Amino acid sequence: MKQKINYAKLLIVSIYAFIGWTICGAIMFIGTAVTSEFIALIIHAVAAPIIFAVVSSYYFKKYDLTTPLETAALFVAFVVLLDFVVVALLINKSLAMFGNVLGTWIPFVLIFISTYYTGRKLEKKA
Repeated sequence: MKQKINYAKLLIVSIYAFIGWTICGAIMFIGTAVTSEFIALIIHAVAAPIIFAVVSSYYFKKYDLTTPLETAALFVAFVVLLDFVVVALLINKSLAMFGNVLGTWIPFVLIFISTYYTGRKLEKKA
């Protein structure tokens, strides 16, 4: 059976993903301004899953339109897309950031795990 895309649902999830991405971007921007890039990347890798756990908890408590797995996948897809278009292509004009495991791949995985775990924990409480 073909399922229709619910654009309103996708928009709400995207707004929450954008909030998390923006906070992570602010951490990287401030971090690289006040410390070395390496330290900023470590701070970002630690902060990203915390940020997305908080953002996703607000999402799940207010809307809960998608499953934890769907939400985690959509959040990470949105973050990857914005990192690719905005950060890599528009700001850095290079895809080199995707060669940095600490700077991209670890945060992507941790965002997925923290979002999924948060959704599952809140799902059990309901």
